[in-house]
Amino acid sequence: MRALLRHPITQAVLARLLGWYLVLALRTTRWTLDGEANLAPQAAGVPAVIAFWHEHLPLMSALTLVGARVPGYRRTPVHALVSQSRDGRFIGEVVRRFGIEPVLGSSSRGGAASLRNMLKLLAKGDLIGITPDGPRGPRRAADAGVAQLAALAGVPVLPCAARTTHRLVLKTWDRMVVPLPFGRAVMVCGPAIRVPREGWRDAVPGITAALNKVADRAEQLCPG
Repeated sequence: MRALLRHPITQAVLARLLGWYLVLALRTTRWTLDGEANLAPQAAGVPAVIAFWHEHLPLMSALTLVGARVPGYRRTPVHALVSQSRDGRFIGEVVRRFGIEPVLGSSSRGGAASLRNMLKLLAKGDLIGITPDGPRGPRRAADAGVAQLAALAGVPVLPCAARTTHRLVLKTWDRMVVPLPFGRAVMVCGPAIRVPREGWRDAVPGITAALNKVADRAEQLCPG
């Protein structure tokens, strides 16, 4: 059974099924946006690094749905950094259902190549989504890579979080949230963070604090 589940064909089928499920769950959820002014530049096509904790990964595909409601919205290519592991490739196939193209790499595998790819994409004006505590944690502790990418590209980091009333919380290291259909949810976007090209490592604690702040805000606005 384990070999069957790891087979590429099985993985492709499961990714498609999960993608369809997330489309159903997120599109039948009533979304509100907190921090529209913060998201407005990116909704209008200004490149940025969209950062969110790994636990919010299944919810953040809804950012493409919520962003389309912001005045001045312009369709902009969105990419997500996922690991080169089997799980990362699986996630990459799932997010494609939302028009999000994966960039394979992590701090441990393919880091230099993925950094170059993301810099090229940001230079084109695209958006990059990153989970700074993924793929293995520790939970809610930002890796320095997010600050380095923003500093080299000369783009801001936009901290985001999401929460829904109908959800399952997995017993994983990140306590990942799986949305259930027909709930009420909030997408929170905090103020953009500018990262200096020199001394970018000093920005990491501020990015961690900002991500925790928007996560706490989402929990306050969508309790239960």
